[in-house]
Parts: sequence; structure tokens; C-alpha cells
Amino acid sequence: MSNNETIRVGIVGAGNNTRLRHIPGLQEIEGVEIVSVVNRSRESSQRVASEFSIPKVYDSWKELVEAPDTSAIVIGTWPYLHYPITMAAIAANKHVLCEARMAMNAWEARQMWDAARARPDLVTQIVPSPFSLHVDKTIQRLIREGYLGDILAIEVNASNGNFLDPQGPLHWRHDFDLSGYNIMALGIWYEALMRWVGTAKTVTANGKTFVTQREDPETGRLKSIQIPERLVVVADMVCGAQASLLLSDVDGGVSRFEAVLYGSEGTIRFANGELSGLERGDDDFGPISIPEEERGEWQVEAEFIQAIRGQRVVTHTTFADGVKYMEFTEAVSRSMLENKTISLPLSPQS
Repeated sequence: MSNNETIRVGIVGAGNNTRLRHIPGLQEIEGVEIVSVVNRSRESSQRVASEFSIPKVYDSWKELVEAPDTSAIVIGTWPYLHYPITMAAIAANKHVLCEARMAMNAWEARQMWDAARARPDLVTQIVPSPFSLHVDKTIQRLIREGYLGDILAIEVNASNGNFLDPQGPLHWRHDFDLSGYNIMALGIWYEALMRWVGTAKTVTANGKTFVTQREDPETGRLKSIQIPERLVVVADMVCGAQASLLLSDVDGGVSRFEAVLYGSEGTIRFANGELSGLERGDDDFGPISIPEEERGEWQVEAEFIQAIRGQRVVTHTTFADGVKYMEFTEAVSRSMLENKTISLPLSPQS
């Protein structure tokens, strides 16, 4: 594509991240025009169109994707639509930026990746796990330089500090029909771990759902809940480390968002957005500075457009990496359901 050619974008699903990040980010880029939008209803679509001066509103995502007025599609829907919209967009010869939680399951993710590989002329990108972007390069460099020595163990703790809300309404993240095998922030934490230390080879998990039915606010009916509200995962990593992940929506009063990498010679802690560490012989943890040239930042929309223009390749996040974290999240769910350790990667037939 010529750098002078206008890239015309259609938005399918205008949730919080799309309105806060994707639409403003794309509209700031010269030579990019958002020409159409479709949301869950005509009314909500029109609100978004009015707020952001988007000229065209469609009544269905299929109409928007098939229309000849766009060359790129941004998918901001819940996970249950990521696979069909991606496949339709690629079939319509359009570039794709898909919201995180790539798909409902590993099979859908693989189908999306296969379709992308069959069309290398099209750019396909998953919105990345954002919270560690500013520290990723520094952690990677410290590991390469031997700060940790041999990586022995990894701990992730993620809790929002909320108490259990038994009467709360059904949220899409509770609903397996909308979320699939995605559980809380599991996928985005695993994506960060993949950047730092690589993938897992086995997974053993135990999860607990405390409220087994919630009222669907749209229908007023009770719906069964399958997605756990507290999750413990133990993974054997390819790098040789043992990883343990605790994610919870019910640990009232205790808010944690951290990962600790333990090595034979040092320890690195990433907590509340800051890095600290200690090496063998140190008395206590000290801050780890992040050199300006290593400090990453949110570049999702710019990376997508620059990749379309042939100015860079997608790194955050590729469909290949999306498949890996979807296989991990599915393996976690299978381990819970089958009460056994699951090996990775999953069989392509599964």
C-alpha cells in the first residue's frame, strides 16, 4: 500500500478500550479515516458515531465487513465474535486488528492464524497485554545478562481486592457463551510471561466458582456460571522454572498485581507497574531503573497502520502468540474440568 493512500477503517464493537484507545488513536494518524461503526444496537452505534464523527452506521457486523468502503477492520467485540468477524474480514480482503482475548478457544485461534498465514499480504494483529509494555525490554535484558542466573520459579498474584458479590448481575466475563475459555486476566498475564521467559509445557489448575448462577440483565433469567472467580495454576515452563499463578475476584481487601521471577543469583519483582530486584548478597530489594531507550509504550494503533503501510512488522501481538496464550487458557480450563495435568502445546485436533 502506498504511504499516501488513505486507510479506511470500520469499527465492529465499540467497548471501553475501543472508545478510549483505538478510535482516538486511529483518528490522530494522518491518512487514516474511520468511515463506519456498528455496535450492539442501532442506538449505541449512533451514539458512538456522533461522539467521534464517524459518518456511516451499519445494522450488522456482516454488512460493515462486506461493504466496499473499508480496507481495515477493528474488532472490539466480546470474544465470542472475534473468530467469525476475523474470518469474514480476511475473506473480504481486509486487514484486522482484533481485541485481546483472541478467541473463545484454541481451535478458533488456530483457524484465525491459518487464515492469516494464507494471506500474508494482509496485516493481522491482536491487541496486546498492555501493563508490562514499559518494562518488558528491561526484564528481557536483565535475564540475558544473567541477573537471575538460572530461572527457578515465577509467581504471579492478581487480585482486585473486591469482596464476593453474590447478587451482582451477569457480566460478559462470567458468561462462557461470550468468553469461552478466557478467565479473568489469565491470558494477559501469560502473554507477559511469554515475553519474559517463554512458554509452558504442562499446566495443572484448580478453580472455584462461588456464585453458580447470576441473573442475565437482558433477559431477567438466571444463567449458570462456569468461569471461576478464583484460580490457582501451577505450570512447568520450558525454561525450567516452576510458575504459579493466583488470580482472584474475591480476595476482599487485598489488592495485588505483581509477578516475581526467582533465580539462582537474583530476584526481580514487578509490582504495581514498578521494577525492583536484589542479587545474591544484597540485604533488600532496590529499585531497578528503566532506561528511556528500553521503555515501551502503547503503540497499538500506530503499529497496525505502519504495518499496513509496510513500515514495520507486527510484534504486539501476533496471531501466533495469540494461539499460544489461547492454548494455555484452554489447558487451564481442561485441567480444572478433568482434574489432571495438561501438556502443551495442545493437539491441533483438539
